[in-house]
Amino acid sequence: MIIRKVLVSVEETHLEMGREVSPPIRRAIAAMVLKNPFAGRYVEDLSELIEASVPLGAELAQRAIAALGIPGDAVHSFGKAAIVGEDGELEHAAALLHPKMGAPVRSALGKGPALIPSAKKRGGPGTPIDIPLGHKDAAFVRSHFDAIEARITDAPLRDEILLCLALTTGGRPLPRVGGLTTDQIIGQDGLR
Repeated sequence: MIIRKVLVSVEETHLEMGREVSPPIRRAIAAMVLKNPFAGRYVEDLSELIEASVPLGAELAQRAIAALGIPGDAVHSFGKAAIVGEDGELEHAAALLHPKMGAPVRSALGKGPALIPSAKKRGGPGTPIDIPLGHKDAAFVRSHFDAIEARITDAPLRDEILLCLALTTGGRPLPRVGGLTTDQIIGQDGLR
């Protein structure tokens, strides 16, 4: 895969509604702008994108973990997303996101049996996408149901794909809607 651009960003929340968030919650996005090898034509076999997602997922995970400044096993939440440029199709984004990208991400985190939330869409340069977030070990942890927006001003071009991974050090600031808490996680089936 030809990579045109890589972007890594981190946000850190210290206050919410005037209340201290302690420790501050860090959320990182690692994103790559990739040349779409199938832009402008229908291709039945998408295995080139599926296989490319393994090293790309590993690199995105390493970059996001480094940006958070914590060990991989300390990550709380994850999510992934892709925007395909107008000469591509949603299935190109799906080929990168779904069959194999999760394994290298989970490997970098030490585990993560929960389904990695994902989103995909078609759009042009500057199109934003909300990357859905969920706890990596237990999908039923409501405090970690969230999203973070990703956007690159000059991507994706019509023959590109913007591939994103988001990782966090915690859930939403000041959660109070109940449900399974992080100290109740069993972490075996990805649900509880």
